[in-house]
Amino acid sequence: MISLSVLSVFVPTFFMVSLTPGLCMTLSMTLGMTIGVRRAMWMMLGELVGVGLVAVSAVIGVATLMLRYPEVFAAFKWLGGAYLIYLGVMMWRSKGRMAIPDASDAAPSVTPMQLIVQGFVTAVANPKGWAFFIALLPPFLDAGRPMAPQLAVLVGMILTLELTCLLIYAGGGRTASRFLRRDGNVRLLNRVAGSLMVGVGVWLALG
Repeated sequence: MISLSVLSVFVPTFFMVSLTPGLCMTLSMTLGMTIGVRRAMWMMLGELVGVGLVAVSAVIGVATLMLRYPEVFAAFKWLGGAYLIYLGVMMWRSKGRMAIPDASDAAPSVTPMQLIVQGFVTAVANPKGWAFFIALLPPFLDAGRPMAPQLAVLVGMILTLELTCLLIYAGGGRTASRFLRRDGNVRLLNRVAGSLMVGVGVWLALG
């Protein structure tokens, strides 16, 4: 297994990295604004599956294959980024499934599966996530011990820390939306959330 001395370094390191604003955290904050923390957890589910896949793949060498065929990875990034930009533009115009309706008791009608896919694509298509796991995860693994149990523990810790940070950002977005809703600024809220979503899409496509 993994020693406590390794975990004492691993946990704060990965927590601070996860807490740093990035693609997934910005997306979580945006969804916290528009659909609330509870429904945003569907996106978090997809994002955590993607993060776990990237972490394991980075260790077993799939990252090398991705780097060998960069055109496939680039196409995946552009498609994911274009979709997020489209959603952001629709939100900015107060249209589409994710925009907040003018009626205070209405909620965006985005489905759980759409949110899961959105989170998964954002996590897997993020090149900084791949680089991060390739650089930081292997040093915490002991080559002299069985790899699977070590990787299971570390990935479990990563997902726990990631979920904690996603909830923090979604909660912050929800708090901000309440202040804007209180003054009846639903259109402004849609434009703020839409602008953030477009920013995430551009960041994903060009990152």
